[in-house]
Amino acid sequence: MHRGLIVLIASSALALAAGCGSSSSSSGVASSATATTPATTTTSTAAASLRVTTTPRFAVPAASEPVQGGVVGIAYRNITINPDTLRVKVGTTVRWTNYDPVEHNVTSKSGPQRIASKNFGEGKTFEVKLTRPGVIHYECTIHPATMNGTIEVVK
Repeated sequence: MHRGLIVLIASSALALAAGCGSSSSSSGVASSATATTPATTTTSTAAASLRVTTTPRFAVPAASEPVQGGVVGIAYRNITINPDTLRVKVGTTVRWTNYDPVEHNVTSKSGPQRIASKNFGEGKTFEVKLTRPGVIHYECTIHPATMNGTIEVVK
């Protein structure tokens, strides 16, 4: 029931966003714009509909970010990841906790170690011990555009 309500709210928000703003210039002629980013190219006109990209943009941990060890927590909250970048020592256990009323998962996209959880709901966790150095890019495959992260595993 909660999932249906979330979908209804999200659909309504997208419909409102698609109808917002002016579709004409001061001359009364419909305007057209093209935006290009590394992830997607979108053309918008008065007749075009809203298109959402699901291509994740992975952040990179700052060189000054401290290297953590032991058990390190990552929060899934408000359809985002906090922190979305980490630097950890080999042997560190990373624990993802879902604080959202919708399901999430953890799926590695690249890196020295494969990570693949099942979907887990509110209050549930998933954890993995990282045993190989390298950079792991991961995402929630349900919400990849806003829920993606990077873990740098160092010796």
